[in-house]
Amino acid sequence: MPKITKDTTIKELLEKYPKAAEILMKYNLHCFGCPFAMMETIETAIKAHGLDLDAILKELNQALEDDSEDS
Repeated sequence: MPKITKDTTIKELLEKYPKAAEILMKYNLHCFGCPFAMMETIETAIKAHGLDLDAILKELNQALEDDSEDS
């Protein structure tokens, strides 16, 4: 299973894992609503908001893993 990394773009993330939007919203990362931000990496978006990159990546990957186990 592919892992979500700091280099994954917001667009890639949401195309492959639409449920990730819930996690982004939890952190007030509404990047998916901005046409320019869609080409941003997760790292750029998270750092621009002063958030913890490692913690959010861990949560995104955990959610992805949990979702695949439920399927």
